Amino acid sequence: MVNHQMLGGPPAALSPEDLAVLRADLLEQRLFRREQLRRLAVSRPSRAGGARRETAARAEVRAKLAASARMVLADVEAALTRMAEGRYGTCHLCRSPLPLDYLKIVPQARYCGGCRRAREAAR
Repeated sequence: MVNHQMLGGPPAALSPEDLAVLRADLLEQRLFRREQLRRLAVSRPSRAGGARRETAARAEVRAKLAASARMVLADVEAALTRMAEGRYGTCHLCRSPLPLDYLKIVPQARYCGGCRRAREAAR
């Protein structure tokens, strides 16, 4: 197995304070994504100059934005579930702790950097 630990030892376990901050970030992101999806669902093409139809390109962009928002929302929900179950903050593959600095940037992360790169290279 590949060693994914950083020099200087493994990351420290997340403190209750760290978890509270990360949970707040996840909840904020969940609200944002839900609102984004709501707006994408109710937005209508502009009616300037009469009853114009939404262009195919604009509809495609909206569909891709919605798909991306749904994917991120699912990742956020999964992270909140892991947090509630006490499984948050460890890599799904190698089970090493995820660094706090990484979780601050991507709180819904499932994989450490090494495993993420290996998964991307395998695609």
